[in-house]
Amino acid sequence: MVTEFILIGISEDPRAQLVIFSLLVVIYFISFLGNGLIIILIIADLQLHTPMYFFLCTLSSVDFIITNNIFPEMMVNCFFYRPAISFYRCLVQMYVGLLLFITECLLLAIMAYDRFAAICQPLHYFQIMSWRFCIGLVTASVGLSLLTAVIHLLLQPIDFCGRNILNHFACELQTFLKLACSDTHANEIFMNVSSVFVVMIPFSFIIVTYVRIGLAVLRISTTKGRKKAFSTCSSHLTAISIFYGTIIIMYMMPHPKSSSDQDKIVSLMYGVLTPMLNPLIYTLRNRDVKGAFWRVFGRKISE
Repeated sequence: MVTEFILIGISEDPRAQLVIFSLLVVIYFISFLGNGLIIILIIADLQLHTPMYFFLCTLSSVDFIITNNIFPEMMVNCFFYRPAISFYRCLVQMYVGLLLFITECLLLAIMAYDRFAAICQPLHYFQIMSWRFCIGLVTASVGLSLLTAVIHLLLQPIDFCGRNILNHFACELQTFLKLACSDTHANEIFMNVSSVFVVMIPFSFIIVTYVRIGLAVLRISTTKGRKKAFSTCSSHLTAISIFYGTIIIMYMMPHPKSSSDQDKIVSLMYGVLTPMLNPLIYTLRNRDVKGAFWRVFGRKISE
């Protein structure tokens, strides 16, 4: 009966662990502060109460929870040799992470549709992207993510034959399943089927949407108009490239039956770096967010 799992972590070298801890502190600080700041600004500033920033606030909320789901434990574990995590804490971390990962996949597709409506149907944008429709899209994406995570939970193997060493820095579903000594065919089949609906279909939808956006931008007569249209999509395109690029690499890599360091590298990309990069991508070149920052915090400083 397995009651806890041993986490190998990113590295077992004590000197490397110190460097890793320092990097994790910096990444956690940027991710925590960046996503938290975006959420506060969008809620506090009335000028950002638009569908685009509603979706961005939701995306930042997802990244904020992802950060706090794994980062604190990862940083603490840097000071322990093969730290342990309880069986039930591992399940919570794993299925919360899965829920958030699927939600982010769907949110990026929704945000692509929002940009399509803004550029291709500008006169009817607020009729198409009504608040009722936007809230319904987010609710549906979270509901589908929750349903997928619950089905994975119900199919979860229960026999591990005493095998409890996870070659990972956190509890992750694929690594978890590799430890099971009971039949996992149902899990693997459902994982492949669900990945089509929550990864491949949203990604294909994003590609088709941006092809149509690109054709619409090319029809704009002025250079200034084309630049303005492209600038509204550039941040989202960058976020999509990083997130889905990592996923595509993960699916293209061979998957051995035993856990490998490849799993950890890929997980670091979409589970650690993406939540840090998203707030930087969406704020550094965004005049609306910069203006909201000075309106919200500049007013308080002057007071």
